[in-house]
Amino acid sequence: MGNSPTSILQDAQELAPEITALRHTLHRAPEVGLQLPGTQERVLDWLEPLGYEISMGKDLTSVTAVLRGGAAADVPVGERPVVLLRGDMDGLPLQEKSGVDYASQTGDTMHGCGHDLHTSMLAGAATLLSERRESLAGDVVLMFQPGEEGWDGASYMVREGVLEASGKKVDAAFGLHVMSAMEETGVFTAKSGPIMSASDGLFVTVHGAGGHGSAPFAAKDPVTAAAEMVTALQTMVTRQFNIFDPVVISVGVLRAGTVRNIIPDTAYFEATIRSFSNEAHEKLQASVPQLLQNIARAHGLEVTVNYQTEYPTTINDESETLFARNAVEELFDATSYKAMRDPLAGSEDFSRVLNEVPGSFLFLSALTPGADLATAEYNHSPYAKFDDSVLSSGTALYTHLAVSRLQALRASAAN
Repeated sequence: MGNSPTSILQDAQELAPEITALRHTLHRAPEVGLQLPGTQERVLDWLEPLGYEISMGKDLTSVTAVLRGGAAADVPVGERPVVLLRGDMDGLPLQEKSGVDYASQTGDTMHGCGHDLHTSMLAGAATLLSERRESLAGDVVLMFQPGEEGWDGASYMVREGVLEASGKKVDAAFGLHVMSAMEETGVFTAKSGPIMSASDGLFVTVHGAGGHGSAPFAAKDPVTAAAEMVTALQTMVTRQFNIFDPVVISVGVLRAGTVRNIIPDTAYFEATIRSFSNEAHEKLQASVPQLLQNIARAHGLEVTVNYQTEYPTTINDESETLFARNAVEELFDATSYKAMRDPLAGSEDFSRVLNEVPGSFLFLSALTPGADLATAEYNHSPYAKFDDSVLSSGTALYTHLAVSRLQALRASAAN
């Protein structure tokens, strides 16, 4: 056993059957939201013999595990290099239709985004790192997180102290996400800077006064004002925001009235808003309500605007992303990493961590054998499938990132 990339990859491959068994167990019993007691129990069972310092969440069933590196024993706790690795654990409220023989047995929940792979890979890394404890040049924090799928579980864990769990704020943080259809199987991909968008929710009620459709002048029509607002939001995107710093506004709900010849009292719509920089994100929070209020005023109406900020932009640190790329190429080869050209318009609460500490978020393609990359079902589909063969790859990368980044941090501190 050693810390070389070859040794780490070989050990991950030898552990693959156990990691796969854990993944299948988790896949059969997915849990949704912030409370994942069964998943937490399985993670704790895996970690119990490995010698980690374990703490659990207060407002969610998270697990934080700290491993003290033996090669840093001469450095006081709180001064050692620290690297954080994150794996999210929650599933989705989907009825699984993948057809795999380890499909969900709950009937109404599914690991349709691959978080069962993340949890299993991080558990595998916990084993490999524990076996290398004496040679670790610092401390490792493992972040097993519930509630990524719209519950903002990362913000809970940050508030509860995951970034300081070792006794000091972590120096670097890495997250990994599998994709059922992005690249060929086993290919890692990432980019520095914005890699995933910020996400906000917009909920709007236009208040008018109902009347007969034959005499709109005698009413205050909220429908035409709402229609103008929907169109004006699209115009605002191109007229108030830099086209090279994109903003996406999509209205997914639009409701008004009950019959065609009656003007209703109210009209209602909802939209999702995506942006790719902190500047655009902040500007949207002021510009969108102002636009809608001014349109309502022009029509002699009132409007209630509920603008809810959700996840910030996920922004990868340039140097940490380069480090992660080098780690991939050291473990595998240059063809195993592909730089992303554009960020994804999905959102991710690992952004909460990257807002606090430098780090990088990477994707790993888990396209199943025989699947066509162009037509394979994507994450969040009830038909989505993920190839078990990438479990050892993810485990090896988590491990190598922790080992090598701690070594680099320790060397930097000594110079």
